[in-house]
Amino acid sequence: MRISRYIIGAFFLLISCTGNTIYEKPKNLIPKDTMIALLTDMHIASTSRLIKNKQKQKDVNYMFVLYEKYKIDSTRFHNSNVYYASKIDEYGDLLKEIKRNLEAKGAVVQKIINDRDSIKKENMKPIPISEEIDSLKKMEFEIEENE
Repeated sequence: MRISRYIIGAFFLLISCTGNTIYEKPKNLIPKDTMIALLTDMHIASTSRLIKNKQKQKDVNYMFVLYEKYKIDSTRFHNSNVYYASKIDEYGDLLKEIKRNLEAKGAVVQKIINDRDSIKKENMKPIPISEEIDSLKKMEFEIEENE
């Protein structure tokens, strides 16, 4: 008799637990395009915590700057994020768009880095081979004299 109670209890527990929870749309929902831009900036801000800023500070939280930039508060962001996350397919599309944005921004940054490196290489004057050989011979001569 006890076993049947446990089986029935487990059955009702499984039936009552569904993963299809979609939250009610909040009144002050952040629009989807703004949410994509906000989450893109949040990913950048969260990774920038590992890098020192101009004031040589590390581990700075930039989230409040983003809240000011997008004129929202943390509660509004939380409610909007929970709503979008409750719609798994739409949230997946949202995350794919964020990934594309991050890759595009990363490509721009990488191009800037490559351009700076090429400018540094152009500004470096290579030593002519004849001068390099002369300096090596001079070093060899100094070593022989010291011995």
